[in-house]
Amino acid sequence: MWGANHSTVTEFILIGFSTFPHLQLMFFLLFLLMYLFTLLGNLLIMTTIWSERSLHTPMYLFLCALSISEILYTFVIIPRMLADLLSTHHSITFVACGNQMFFSFTFGFTHSFLLTVMGYDRYVAICHPLRYNVLMSPHGCACLVAWSWIGGSVMGMVVTTAVFQLTFCGPNEIRHFFCHVPPLLKLACGENVPVVAKCVGLVCITVLLGCCLLILLSYAFIVSTILRIPSAEGQHKAFSTCASHLTVVVVHYGFASVIYLKPKGPQSLEGDTLMGITYTVLTPFLSPIIFSLRNKELKVAMKKTFLSKLYPEKI
Repeated sequence: MWGANHSTVTEFILIGFSTFPHLQLMFFLLFLLMYLFTLLGNLLIMTTIWSERSLHTPMYLFLCALSISEILYTFVIIPRMLADLLSTHHSITFVACGNQMFFSFTFGFTHSFLLTVMGYDRYVAICHPLRYNVLMSPHGCACLVAWSWIGGSVMGMVVTTAVFQLTFCGPNEIRHFFCHVPPLLKLACGENVPVVAKCVGLVCITVLLGCCLLILLSYAFIVSTILRIPSAEGQHKAFSTCASHLTVVVVHYGFASVIYLKPKGPQSLEGDTLMGITYTVLTPFLSPIIFSLRNKELKVAMKKTFLSKLYPEKI
C-alpha cells in the first residue's frame, strides 16, 4: 500500500527502548497503568455525556468526539509499544509501519482540529450567546466534527504518502518506539529525502500553528468579552466554562512544540524516546483528568451517573 515496490526494505526494527534494558519491565507496568487509566477516563466521559441529557450540548458533543479520537490515537501506538517492551522481537512490516503512521497522524490532527472547534464553540457561547443556538445548531456541530475527521484523514494521507513514496534501501532500524517521521526519514535514500523532510515538517508545523493561532484568537475575544462583565462572579462563571479546554490546549500544544519546534542538532536515542512519551502517553493520560476535575458540570454529572448506581440512597 505504501510504496513497498520502491524499496528493498520489507520490515523495520523498532529500537526505542533498547537503551533501557533494565527498566523495560518498570516502563511496561507504568505505561500499561497509564494506558488503562486513559481508556477508563475517556470511556467514563463518553458514558456520562451519553447518559445525562443535560450534557447533550455542542460543547460536550465535541468533548465526546475528542475522547474518541484520543482512544483511537493511543490504540494505534501504545499496545504495540507495550508488546515490544516484553518482547525481544521488535520488527514491524513495511505496510504495518505505513498504516501506523497514517492512523497516528489522522487521529493526532483530528485531535488538534477538534480542540480548535471547541475553542470556536466557547467563543460563540461567551461572545455571541444570543446567536449560539443558531450558529451551533445540531447540523452545524455535526459538520464541524465531520470536517475535523476528514481534515485529519487528509493530513494523515498526505504525510504518510509523502514519506512512503521514498526509497528505503537499508539500514532498517527505526530509532524510536513507533513509526515516527524524523527517524524514518533518516533511513530513506535518494535525492528527494531533504525536500520531503522539509515539506512534511512545514505542513505539520503550519497546520498545528494555524490551529493554535485560531484558538488564541478565540480566547482573545473571550477574554475581552469577560473583562466587560461587570460582576466578578459573572466573570468567574464565564471563564470556568473554558478552564478545562484551555488547560488541555496548553498541555497539548506545549508538548507538541517540544517535538516540532525543538532546535536542530544531534539528538540521542534516549532523548527522542523520552520526548516521544510526552505526547503519546502523558498527554492522553492527562486530558481526561483535566476535563473531569476542571469541568464542574461534568464532574457533577459523573457523580450522579455512577455513584447513584453504587449508593442510590445517597444521591
